[in-house]
Amino acid sequence: DSIQNIIIFQYLYFLIYVQEGEPKCPTVVPVYDFNPEEDAAKIETAIKTKGIDEQKIIEILTKRSCSQRAEIAFEYEKRAKKDLVSALKGALSGSLEHLILGLMKSTAQYDASELKSSMKGLGTDEETLIEMVCSRSKEELMEIKKVYREMFKKELEKDVSGDTSGDFAKLLLALVQAKRDEPSNVVDYEKIDNDARSLYEAGVNRKGTDVTTWISIFSERSVPHLQKVFERYKRYSPYDIKESIRKEVKGDLEKSFLTLVECMENKHLYFASRLNDAMKSKSVKDKVVTRIIVSRCEVDLMKVRTEFKRNFGKSLYQTILEHTKGDYQRALLNLCGGDD
Repeated sequence: DSIQNIIIFQYLYFLIYVQEGEPKCPTVVPVYDFNPEEDAAKIETAIKTKGIDEQKIIEILTKRSCSQRAEIAFEYEKRAKKDLVSALKGALSGSLEHLILGLMKSTAQYDASELKSSMKGLGTDEETLIEMVCSRSKEELMEIKKVYREMFKKELEKDVSGDTSGDFAKLLLALVQAKRDEPSNVVDYEKIDNDARSLYEAGVNRKGTDVTTWISIFSERSVPHLQKVFERYKRYSPYDIKESIRKEVKGDLEKSFLTLVECMENKHLYFASRLNDAMKSKSVKDKVVTRIIVSRCEVDLMKVRTEFKRNFGKSLYQTILEHTKGDYQRALLNLCGGDD
């Protein structure tokens, strides 16, 4: 009987995760014999314990799916008569707090709040803005915009344009508008050739850069089409597309175009490289590590892990083990989901 249940559960899981679009490769999946009342009771005890039992909180919340965490939060509020998120805020601190609170949001809510905080207060965190806007698919961006509006009563486009300027702002806005073509079953060789030539003529082939042409091609064409355009581009230009970007534009605009190309070539390698860079030096960039692992653990972190091992000679798991410590490390390792 229980084997039958497991088969049904796996089938349902398959239906949920392997829908339209890219197949999901999460490292965090729904737990099978889930009991939200029991989890909520354990978390309540862990928070009430003198000295707070962080390990118990981590053990539960990093090993449940987003919808399961929402059920736990619901049960917790019924029991404790207060909101789980505020209770966790009070009980935890530092990098661990940031990570656990991130897990209490859906992927789109988390992305939306990371975007919001990258534009809060004095100075914009362009690096985060570039990573989030340039690496998300059209579907993800549409969902983020909807959630952003619900959470902050503002339009994401409006905040982006108020916080950035010049061609950098124009590119981000064009991407946030999510006007990218859907991939087509028909390969349009003429359009591929025209776009490749237009990119060349708007950049390397002239004095100055016609950035508007670049922005419209980069933000409106489908990913498979652009992959072929970048290949074809080499027929026209003595430099490949990345070298051309480095020659033609600078600063945040350069970083944005390069991020787009990297994500179109291999998005999972892009995330793996960001993680590797964040854990290279003595001081780990906790925020970057948390953001990528929390935002991708229910999407495609398994593929990111594969690229990490393939390109950097050791596993993501081992790298986290080496560069982080304590409860924060334990939480990251659970989300990472295993060694390779």
